[in-house]
Amino acid sequence: MTVGCPVTGSDRITDRPGEAEAPALERTVDEQGRATWHVRSLALVREVLRRSGEVHQSGFGSEAVRQSMPLTRWPVLWADGDEHRAQRTKVARYFAPTVVDTRYRELIEARADAFLARLDAGEAVDMSELTLHFTAQVAAQVIGLTDSDQEAMARRLVGFFDQPAAVLEPGASGWRRLLSLPAALPGSLELLRFHLKDVRPALKARRAEAREDVLSHLIAEGYSELEIVMECVTYAAAGMVTTREFLQVCAWHLLTDEDLRIRFLGADSAGRRRILHELLRLEPVVGHLLRRAVVDVRLMTEQGEVTIPAGDRLDLYVRAANADPAIGDDGKRLCPERTMPSGVRAELMSFGDGPHRCPGNTIAMIETEVLLERLLRRDVELVGEPRIEWEDLIAGYAVRGLVLRQGVPA
Repeated sequence: MTVGCPVTGSDRITDRPGEAEAPALERTVDEQGRATWHVRSLALVREVLRRSGEVHQSGFGSEAVRQSMPLTRWPVLWADGDEHRAQRTKVARYFAPTVVDTRYRELIEARADAFLARLDAGEAVDMSELTLHFTAQVAAQVIGLTDSDQEAMARRLVGFFDQPAAVLEPGASGWRRLLSLPAALPGSLELLRFHLKDVRPALKARRAEAREDVLSHLIAEGYSELEIVMECVTYAAAGMVTTREFLQVCAWHLLTDEDLRIRFLGADSAGRRRILHELLRLEPVVGHLLRRAVVDVRLMTEQGEVTIPAGDRLDLYVRAANADPAIGDDGKRLCPERTMPSGVRAELMSFGDGPHRCPGNTIAMIETEVLLERLLRRDVELVGEPRIEWEDLIAGYAVRGLVLRQGVPA
């Protein structure tokens, strides 16, 4: 256990105002009498995530969508049980570390160089835009969305993800539901555009000739077109939105902490990964994960055994778990040399745990390492002060206003 960090590090940038960090387990009841259990300790969050037969996915709008969308097979993000295990097993080959490294590293390096060439040309670069298109183009290759204008596709997806929360409320079924509420219309139209302009051309190409990507797999499995669209949206969200924000918060830390930047550039790949995993622990992009108890769930706390009744919701506080005193008394400070408890990953709960642990963790870390290593070898500086915005659905942060410019290349 780390009691004090041997290396001076940065404080957490993305503390969410008003978010409680204790107690480890707390029950609240809303005005409709619905109970939610707030889980904040590392041990309890990890245990709940691993209780696959006792809890099901309740986050990312999954329950509202399940009530209203006419799907036979659910996207891997929302599925549970045998259906989920079968899906994960079949797509695992696209995200295996050796596959990612051999199949996508060259693409990642080429796209990083192409985007950073704008800095070399003397432009002031908004990292929000750069990382949006960089991550979207990498995700598109893995998914198979490569037969349309990828910069336009990224804008369509952002338009959909930025839609009002009303689109996630139960209502009419299927596509009609997505078009039924005036507040949801802009986002729904972006989803329809994504379907017609990005998914359909890719489907046509892969029906003519299958490739080694997720889309070809879904076709071979007999997914309907609507099921494929929804699967593509969830993969795009995981591969684009979260990595985009993590890249930016890492750049922010490394550009404002000269000692950390020197350590990062002087390290080998394993050393750089240690820094990035510690940054991800400190700054988890998804701040909360939600589960629904499908049977009575018994958890052992310091006060004794507690039973979560079937039907209650569990709100898992990733940010609090990642700063748990179990990892030391400096959990809100960066420490790349941190020693974790036995069996605990360096990034703790930031990629989740259990059956729903993020399958794209390897590709996200390669993207981040490659882009930042190339970026930081340039003489770049911040233009103005970035800001943090918050997205309530996942208690996730968005970094905006992180604008860079370059002087003379180092």
